[in-house]
Amino acid sequence: MAKILITGSADGLGKMAAQLLIARGHDVILHARSPQRAKEALAATPGARDAIPGDLSSIAETKAVAARANELGPFEAIIHNAAIGSGERKRIVTADGLSAIFAVNSLAPYILTCLIGRPKRLIYLSSGLHRNGDASLEDLNWERRPWNGFNAYSDSKLHDTILAFAVARKWADIYSNSVDPGWVATKMGGRNAPDNLTEGSETQAWLAVSDDPAARTTGHHFYHKHLRDPHPAAASPEVQEKFLAACGSISGVLFS
Repeated sequence: MAKILITGSADGLGKMAAQLLIARGHDVILHARSPQRAKEALAATPGARDAIPGDLSSIAETKAVAARANELGPFEAIIHNAAIGSGERKRIVTADGLSAIFAVNSLAPYILTCLIGRPKRLIYLSSGLHRNGDASLEDLNWERRPWNGFNAYSDSKLHDTILAFAVARKWADIYSNSVDPGWVATKMGGRNAPDNLTEGSETQAWLAVSDDPAARTTGHHFYHKHLRDPHPAAASPEVQEKFLAACGSISGVLFS
């Protein structure tokens, strides 16, 4: 039995992955953005051991989530699933002065990766849209560019893939990978999404616990349990270091 933390697991793919892993006998800790949502997540996911509340758009609350996770850990695997979609028609600014999409989708996984005790496996939810992301990593916070929610989301999913590959390169003792779950009919994906919803959560659950040699790997990008070519920039040590440095400067949390 493995102990697994899944961020953003009150609904959608995070909830589905939690249900899969619980059904297979694993010990799952949920996460939701508020105490009320955490309570609802526990009620909706029988068998989950606990749910950590915390708004990942806040640097302080993200640090608090990491602290609580360390109290409940150590973990064999962490699935970084929490995300905001591309539907924001204007740039929403957090209390820290950050674009909400960047704060939740990009910076929060970085902070949690740095502050939670290292698990054996790390899985970062990316997207096929990450190939449209801006690999220059300029204006991460969308302060100079005209706002475009689709592009901001694409950037953030590239960031997640970069982070997964950076961790794989720097922490050779763990498995770190990114996953494209497909365009599936969740609240974020919309009802007309064409990909298979059931398969949308299988790969991250498989990477978290499977003894299949194909799952015991690192520094790869997956789609439905198969390798898929990532944006070429994700594998660049120079790009990785630039992203880690930027996140460290913004959050005050340094990657070890």
